Amino acid sequence: MTIAKKREYTFPMLASPAAVGVARDLCDAHLRKWDCFPILDDSLLIVTELLTNAMAATPHKEIVFQLARDTHGVVIAVWDSSPRMPEPQPVVELTLEDLDLSEENFDNNGGWGLSLVRTLATTSGATRDPKKGGKWVWAQMTP
Repeated sequence: MTIAKKREYTFPMLASPAAVGVARDLCDAHLRKWDCFPILDDSLLIVTELLTNAMAATPHKEIVFQLARDTHGVVIAVWDSSPRMPEPQPVVELTLEDLDLSEENFDNNGGWGLSLVRTLATTSGATRDPKKGGKWVWAQMTP
């Protein structure tokens, strides 16, 4: 008799900067175990973006990182308690002239994470959670 290996992992965590690193490490370990090397780097970038957004939306509150594998690929999902749905910026071609690289505004050139997720993922989206409130933001990757 063969016991089926678990293909879905859920990790509740505190929305803090450490959560991003922990989620990346967990994702890296599982994708390597699942032989998903072609999507590894893009998946780690997506984990970083989704966790960073959840941390910004609900600082020092509970967030949930979920990683699942099925016949369609890998799904990376993050839940946070904020009712505000994500609003990706429109996709535009940026040049260095578009960025304000002055010392006082150097770190204020963000906001492109969800557009990046949409570009890297096979499909992505956000879904309200009717049971616990808040929302799940997710991305599916196909190896």
